Amino acid sequence: MAEEDNNNPQPAVGGEGAQEPTGPQFGLQRIYLKDSSFESPRAPQIFQSQWQPKVNFDIKMRNAKVAEDVYEAVISLTAEAIVEEETGFLVEVHQAGVFTVKDFPEAELEQILATVCPNILFPYARESIDALVTKGGFPALMLSPLNFDALYRQKKQQEAEQAAAGGNDAAAPNPIQ
Repeated sequence: MAEEDNNNPQPAVGGEGAQEPTGPQFGLQRIYLKDSSFESPRAPQIFQSQWQPKVNFDIKMRNAKVAEDVYEAVISLTAEAIVEEETGFLVEVHQAGVFTVKDFPEAELEQILATVCPNILFPYARESIDALVTKGGFPALMLSPLNFDALYRQKKQQEAEQAAAGGNDAAAPNPIQ
């Protein structure tokens, strides 16, 4: 029979005596589809024409603080297929997520919300776009992956150039190291 050692009890995980994590923390709480729409204004006539569309694609990102250390990030994807100068379909998806982002410096917080969160959300938005398009009777629309890190660097570079052009040379940091 094994003997029990009751002299050194271990604290229960998450119970009294458990230590809180230290340092910066990032966590995903929830991913959800905030809004979606699909329009096919020329159906059913569009299905009679040769399907060789020009596809216009637009992406927008935004985020908002919803509680202490909790943020909602939303990416909005819009795709429009144009055939013979008329809209074949127009699809829009707003994919959102709630994230815990705690104890990061302000500059890192901004970068996380602009890069990490959209990288997590994009595959879900991409799948939603594809599903709506195929349910609308059109061939699959597989969007290429996006490099949100490069988009963020490009945005920061443009901001720095605008600040320098505006005569604010000393205050324009170089975001690309």
